[in-house]
Amino acid sequence: MAFQQLAGNKLRSFLSLLGIVIGIWSIISVLSAVDSLEMNIRGSFDKLGDDVVYLDKFSWGQDPGTTYWKWVRYPEPSYKDYEAITANVKSAKITSYAAVVGSKTVEYKSNNVENVFFLAITYDFSEMYNFDFAKGRYFTNSEYHTGANQVVIGAVAAEQLFGNIDPIGKRIKVSGRKYTVIGVLEKEGNSLLSVMNFDEVVLIPVPTAQKFMNVKRSRNTLVNAKAADDYSMEQLEGEVTAAVRGNRRLKPKQESNFALNKLSILSNVFDSLFAVISSVGWIIGGFAILVGGFGVANIMFVSVKERTNIIGIKKALGAKRYIILLEFLVESIVLCLIGGAMGLILVYGMVYLANTAFEDFTFYLTTQNIIIGTGLSIFIGVIAGFIPALQAANMNPVDAIRA
Repeated sequence: MAFQQLAGNKLRSFLSLLGIVIGIWSIISVLSAVDSLEMNIRGSFDKLGDDVVYLDKFSWGQDPGTTYWKWVRYPEPSYKDYEAITANVKSAKITSYAAVVGSKTVEYKSNNVENVFFLAITYDFSEMYNFDFAKGRYFTNSEYHTGANQVVIGAVAAEQLFGNIDPIGKRIKVSGRKYTVIGVLEKEGNSLLSVMNFDEVVLIPVPTAQKFMNVKRSRNTLVNAKAADDYSMEQLEGEVTAAVRGNRRLKPKQESNFALNKLSILSNVFDSLFAVISSVGWIIGGFAILVGGFGVANIMFVSVKERTNIIGIKKALGAKRYIILLEFLVESIVLCLIGGAMGLILVYGMVYLANTAFEDFTFYLTTQNIIIGTGLSIFIGVIAGFIPALQAANMNPVDAIRA
């Protein structure tokens, strides 16, 4: 009966559906966008590792504007800090050090690429950042410690320099020195959260970089420590703090001139951000759903008015109040469910097109959001249809037939 009424008044049903479709599409689109942003950032967290401590000048959890003049005077993480952590921190499974060598011009035969980013790294850097290789391999322990003239390059840098030629084993020229390419990193794309873009980098061992510059005194550095399996992050932070303070000869009452950062700090910041964005999404979508709900309620009042004499006949023949109530309530719910399904289909189409257009960012329509959309549709159907249905159920049969 509900479907018959909806099919019999196509234009009216369509206009009612439009409000629900826009409402569900609006709120689920916003929620899906927020979820997609959160999932992509959380995915970046997983790549970086939640068991790593990052030695830095300032804390990620503080507002740089309020503490700028304080931390700007702090020294950069140094190679001596790295050595102190490596030697004294038992709770660290691995430690790594990286220093920015700078941007240089790389030549291969007649081809050359300018402003290629060079990074001098310690041996454990690959394990710290979980490098995946498209071709070739990483430095061996022997190659690293002997300062072999070998490099690992990023996917984009390799493509710009070699094109379709296999880079492995090829010799490149940098500032008059020749280096052999032994590995090409897997392409990462534009990650929302990453330490650096490894697609455009050239990695060289620290002992190799020491041949032409004092890498150990570089000011642009990264020093990290990864917790061992049997140790907690608190133990790791405590030991790293003690090692770095000892290396910098800080007195017991002196404030630390460094900060230890971990991904949980950023995670807490993003939790607050996502909560605010979700609230705004609910408010925006709520207005759209409210308009759609009023539209459905209005249509149901019109439907009750049109079928007043039929309601009277049904009640005269013995129809119970709850039967009349359910008839209109089901009609309202079915109407909203169809509109909600159409809204979800629109969101799915948008997600599919967005994933086709953007390779480096994945959009999601989660099961949770589908359930929210369906539940909202039922809820709107009940709220919008209850008063008109109750009005129909309470009609006097004689008065209704006369009307």
